[in-house]
Amino acid sequence: MNNLALITRALIIANVGVFLLQLVSGDDLTYRFALWPWHTPLFHIWQIVTYAFLHGGWEHIFFNMFGLYMFGSEVERVLGAQRFLIYYFACVMGAALLHLLVTQLQGAALVPTLGASGGVFGVLLAFGMFFPQRRILLLFPPIPMKAWVFVTVYGLIELVMGVFGSMQGVAHFAHLGGMLAGFLLLMYWRLRPQSNY
Repeated sequence: MNNLALITRALIIANVGVFLLQLVSGDDLTYRFALWPWHTPLFHIWQIVTYAFLHGGWEHIFFNMFGLYMFGSEVERVLGAQRFLIYYFACVMGAALLHLLVTQLQGAALVPTLGASGGVFGVLLAFGMFFPQRRILLLFPPIPMKAWVFVTVYGLIELVMGVFGSMQGVAHFAHLGGMLAGFLLLMYWRLRPQSNY
């Protein structure tokens, strides 16, 4: 963990800490802090941030934190700690808002959404934009590909899965919302590099 940038390390520690709290608190944290559909009495405004610190099991948190571990520090070093923190939470909130909109339009069931995937997908997008020629070796299938290709393919897969309802229980449009929010914020910063934040 010593080679991790400050905010990346803090986010991983916070996520793991909250997950351990989930293990001992039962469903209480989920009811209060997961993201519920906004037309229900279970929804509260803080959930568009807090849902990103909750996870649905060991596999869920492992892959999210692995993604943050792999790509977060390099993106943070490009943006700087303050901008990276803003960027990450913009992606988290963008993911929540797009997910809420899509589930409202689809009339989805009353189920909570949780996980850091929206923020991680935003970080992945930034990595692909900052280091487009960097080669990434996938775990499965073990095929090396350039970062921009990986990000593009992954985004298209999420779109197809979201539209056709593949892998029920996965918030595909939240992932896309994180990428979209990240892209828009990076474009804004690129157009206004001297803007205050």
